[in-house]
Amino acid sequence: MDTSMNFSRGLKKDLVQPYDFEMFHDLRPFLEEYWVSSFLIVLVYLLLIIVGQTYMRTRKGFSLQGPLILWSLFLAVFSILGTLRMWKFMGTVLFTKGLKQTVCFGIYIDDAIVKFWSCVFLLSKIVELGDTAFIILRKRPLIFVHWYHHSTVLLYTSFGYKNKVPSGGWFMTMNLGVHSVMYTYYTLKAAKVRHPSRLPMAITSLQILQMVLGTIFGILNYIWRQDKGCHSTTEHFFWSFMLYGTYFILFAHFFHRAYLRPKGKAESKSQ
Repeated sequence: MDTSMNFSRGLKKDLVQPYDFEMFHDLRPFLEEYWVSSFLIVLVYLLLIIVGQTYMRTRKGFSLQGPLILWSLFLAVFSILGTLRMWKFMGTVLFTKGLKQTVCFGIYIDDAIVKFWSCVFLLSKIVELGDTAFIILRKRPLIFVHWYHHSTVLLYTSFGYKNKVPSGGWFMTMNLGVHSVMYTYYTLKAAKVRHPSRLPMAITSLQILQMVLGTIFGILNYIWRQDKGCHSTTEHFFWSFMLYGTYFILFAHFFHRAYLRPKGKAESKSQ
């Protein structure tokens, strides 16, 4: 453990130095204590979906092009910054200490960069619920995978944050990476800027790949659960496996329906 902690300090000092804004007051105690509030937030979110759809049923959809561009651009920039910082950190650990140290992420939980981005990552899952408001107010099809994904990601992120799930580093890093591409696409589409026609299919492919890798990391995490930094439990493994398993099924079904069917393509998940 001493060697691992010394390495973590060396990482922070020599290889991945935190910026000033990443040295903020730690909100972890507050977020850990009130993590169950995520269930209330999700409940309110689901109720607002029902209320919003009922309200818009007899009304014409709003354009909201300007707000949607700004919204998507904000989340795109946030995701890109988070991706650059976390991939740099994870890449440094991967190529210096090996795969196991990236999967058994617990020993890096007190690093300033990890503390900052894990905190804002959790808060971003609440902010991203606003995606659904644009879909409802613009009267676009709201498919099951959209609100299910938003709801459960927030719940699992809160659960993983409180319990310091060791494979959470990859969960966060991959999610930020996919969202970097996804929200950039949303921004281009909202601004009516030409983009590669296969970009939506590429995004869904990345999401499916994320689910496959997440499942693999979860399995490795469970195999190495007795090692330092890998203090995983059966509960961690079960919820991780259930989450990634259902995501894989839903996104694979969406991919088949949207891009492989010769006729009657499904509604796009994009806004």
